[in-house]
Amino acid sequence: MFDLSNPPDGFTDNPFPQYDQLLADAPVCPQPDGSFLISSHADLSKIYRDTTNYISDKHAAFAPKFGVGSPLFEHHTTSLVFNDPPLHTRVRRIMTAALTPKALARMEPGLIAIVDQLLDEMPRDADLVEDFAATIPIQIIGNLLDVPLSERGPLRDWSLAILGALEPTLTGAQLERGHQAVRDFKAYLQDLITRRKASPGDPETDVLTRLINGDDGGTLTEIELIQNCIFILNAGHETTTNLIGSGLALLHDHPDQRAKLLADPSLINTCVEEVLRFRSPNQFGNRETTAPVTLGGHDIPAGTNLHLCIGAANRDPAVFDDPTRFDITRHPNRHLAFAGGPHVCVGLTLARMEGRIALARFLARYPAYEIGQGRQLGGRIRFHGPARLPTRLYSPVVG
Repeated sequence: MFDLSNPPDGFTDNPFPQYDQLLADAPVCPQPDGSFLISSHADLSKIYRDTTNYISDKHAAFAPKFGVGSPLFEHHTTSLVFNDPPLHTRVRRIMTAALTPKALARMEPGLIAIVDQLLDEMPRDADLVEDFAATIPIQIIGNLLDVPLSERGPLRDWSLAILGALEPTLTGAQLERGHQAVRDFKAYLQDLITRRKASPGDPETDVLTRLINGDDGGTLTEIELIQNCIFILNAGHETTTNLIGSGLALLHDHPDQRAKLLADPSLINTCVEEVLRFRSPNQFGNRETTAPVTLGGHDIPAGTNLHLCIGAANRDPAVFDDPTRFDITRHPNRHLAFAGGPHVCVGLTLARMEGRIALARFLARYPAYEIGQGRQLGGRIRFHGPARLPTRLYSPVVG
C-alpha cells in the first residue's frame, strides 16, 4: 500500500509513475493513519462540489501537526484556503472584487514591464527560477498589496518556509522555520497595516486597503486580515513560480512543442493550460468528511482527512487522451490545477495571465535557450516545480 507519509525513493522528484499506478489499482487508497488518498478526476470533482459532506476546515488535522495556538496553526486555520463559510465567503468576496477583469486589464501593462525588465537584465548564464520565475509573482503580489519595493526581500523565504510546513512529514527544523516565518511575517504586516491605515491607498488598485476597509458584509478582524495577507502573498508566489518554471522546463524538454509554439504564438493559452495539467504547481489538496461517505468501495467515517491528489487526477485516462503526453494543443483540458467548486483558486485568472505573458515574452526573446546541468526540483511533495534551472541564453538570429 502506498503511504504518502513514507513514499518510495524518488517520489518527491518524480511522483508520476506512482500516480499512474494509484489511478489503475487504488484510486481510493487507505493510509496507515486512517486518512485516504483520492486520485481519480471524478472523485476529486465530486468532493470539490460537495461542501456538505466535505469541508476545508483543518483545526482537527493541524492541531497535532502544528500545536494548538502555534504560529503555523493560527495561520493555516485562518487563511482562506483552509476555511469554510462564513469566513471563507467574506474574505473571498473582498478578494474577488479586487481581481475583476477590469482590474486585471489595468495590471497587464505593469506585468509586461516587469517581465521585459527581467529579460533585459538577465545574464547570459541565468537561473530561470531565481532570475525570472520566482521574481515575477513576488513583484505582482507586492504591487497588489502595495508593498514597498525595498521591503520585498524576505517575502519569498517566508513563503517557502510557511508552505513547506504543509508537507506530509516535517523535521523539527522545518517546523521551527515555519513558525518563525509566520512570526516575522506577522510583525512586518502589523507595521505595514498601521502605515496603510494612516495613509490609505486607492481600493480600486490596492488590495490591502480594500481588505482593511472590508465591504458591506463587514470587516476582517486583525488576525483574519494579517493571516489572509500572508495567504495572498504565499499562494500567489509559490504556485505561479512553479507554473512559469515548469513551463520553461517542459518546453525545453519537448523541443517539438517549443517549435510548435514558436511557429504559432497564438497557442500560448492552451500551452499554459497544458503546463497546469501536466505539472500542476499544487499537487495535493485536502478535505475532511463531515459524515460517513463511500468512495471507490471504501466506507469512510466522518472526521476523516482526505488527501486529494490533483497531480494524479490531471493524468486520469478516463478524462484525458494519452495523459502522459505533453501536448500544448490539448483541447478540451478539464484539469483541476486550480481545484474546483466554491474553493476554486481566487487568483486563477491572474496566474494564467502571469504564465501567458512570462512564457510568451521569454520565448520571443530567447527561443533557443538551453537548460544545462545542475537542474534541481523543489524537493517537496505538495508543491511541485523546479528550484534551479541553470540556463544558457541565446539571442535570436536577426536577418
